[in-house]
Amino acid sequence: MSKDIKIRKGLNIRLKGEAEKSLSNAPRSRTFAIRPADFHLVTPKMVVKEGAKLQAGDTIFYSKSDESIKFSSPVSGTLTAIERGAKRVITRLVIEAEPQDTFKDYGKLDVKTASAEKIKELLLESGCWPFVKQRPYDIIADPEIEPKAIFISGYATAPLAADLDFILQGKEAELQAAVTALSKLTAGKVHVSVGKDGASPLAGLNNIELHRISGPHPAGNVGTQIAKIDPVNKGETVWTVGAHDLVIIGEMLLTGKYNPKRIIALAGSSVKTPKYYSTRIGSEVSTFVYDSGLDEENVRVISGDVLTGTKISPKGHLGFYSNTVSVIPEGDDYEFFGWNKPVFDKVSPSRALTFSWMMPNKKYELDTNTNGEHRAFVVTGNYEEVFPLDIYPMQILKACMVEDLDKMEALGMYEVAPEDFSLTEFICVSKQPHQAIIRKGLDLMYKEIG
Repeated sequence: MSKDIKIRKGLNIRLKGEAEKSLSNAPRSRTFAIRPADFHLVTPKMVVKEGAKLQAGDTIFYSKSDESIKFSSPVSGTLTAIERGAKRVITRLVIEAEPQDTFKDYGKLDVKTASAEKIKELLLESGCWPFVKQRPYDIIADPEIEPKAIFISGYATAPLAADLDFILQGKEAELQAAVTALSKLTAGKVHVSVGKDGASPLAGLNNIELHRISGPHPAGNVGTQIAKIDPVNKGETVWTVGAHDLVIIGEMLLTGKYNPKRIIALAGSSVKTPKYYSTRIGSEVSTFVYDSGLDEENVRVISGDVLTGTKISPKGHLGFYSNTVSVIPEGDDYEFFGWNKPVFDKVSPSRALTFSWMMPNKKYELDTNTNGEHRAFVVTGNYEEVFPLDIYPMQILKACMVEDLDKMEALGMYEVAPEDFSLTEFICVSKQPHQAIIRKGLDLMYKEIG
C-alpha cells in the first residue's frame, strides 16, 4: 500500500515546447564524450591512452580517491582525444564510435540469490556505480558506507522534464532487477516515489516502499521526498538513484553488459517538433536536435532541465545523468524600463505588476535573460513560499557564503543538494547564484568535516 505525500510549497513553471509522447531512434552519433566534471569531486586516473581500442563497458578511468569506482566506455570505438584544461585537468574524453557496438561481458547475476558483496562488486567493476549518489554532499556514493535508506524519484516536476512514466514503459524486468539488487545493499528501505495520478511502471515493483507524490515543483526532486520521508541527520547517509538509471543497472545485472541507452526528451520553445529520442549517454546532441529542427538560430542548448541543467554547444554531447535536452531562446536582448511596467509574459510568484498568478495553466515562452543584475540579498520572504524543506533558505545561503560551518550544520546542510535551491534561484530578485553557493558550501563541509 502506498503512502501519500502532498507538497504545498513550490512553483510550477509551465513552458511551451513540451515533448510529445512519440519515440524516435536518434541517428548514430559519430563521437561520444565523457566529461569528468559530471562526477563531482572525482579526479580521473586514466587506464587507457589516446588511440586505444575500446569495447562498450571497458574501463576508461577510475577515481583517484577510490580506485574501486570505475567509469566505462558507453560505446565501442577508439579513444581519439583526452582534452585538458588549466593545470592539466581532464575536461573531456572523446571516443570515435564504430558502426556497431561490441560489449565486454561481465557475466549475468541472479539478483535473488546473489549476496550484497557480489552485487556491489559487479556494479563497481562494470561502471554502473556512478549512477548511485549519496547525501550528504550529493556526490557518488561511498561503497564502504552502508546507507540507512535508498531513494528513487519516479515523478518529474521540473519544467519540460522527461515524463518518467513514458520512458520507463516496458522496462519492468530491468527495474525490478535493479531494485532487488539495491535492496540488498541497505538494511533500510528502498523508497520509490511516483505521481499520485500517474501509471508508473515503478508502482508495481516488489522490495520497495511506495509513495505517491502530489504538488508543485519541486515535489519531484528526490531531496524534497527525502525531507518528507526520512530526513538526513548528521552521521547518516542515504543513497539516491535516478529512475531512468535503474534501467541501465538492471540490464547490466540481467545480461552482464554495460549498455547505457537513454531515452531523452528533446523539449523547448525553440524546437520545431519536440519529442522523445532513443540515444546513448555521451552522444552528440546535434544528432537529434537538428533532426527535430530549430525555429531560430540564437538559442541555448541545455543538457538537463532549464533550472538545473548545463549549457552546452549545439554540437556538444549529452551529460552522463541527463534525460532531457532543453532548447530555449538566448536572452541577450534587454527591455527599456522593463522593471517599471506591467508584465504579462513572464512567471513570477509576486503580484507586483505581474499577472501569472491569475493564469496558473498558461504556458510561457521564456528565454535565458535574468532580467536584472547581481546585487546584495534582498529580504522578501519569497524563498520560503517556494521552498518545501523545513530549512531557512536565506540563512543557509548566507552561512555558506561566509563559510560558517557550525551554522551550516545547524541549519540542515546535510539534507540539501544544489538542485533543491533551483527554484529560489529562479525567483531571486537579487540574482544570486544559489545553486553555486550551496555547491561551494557542500564542498567546504566535505573537505573540513568529511
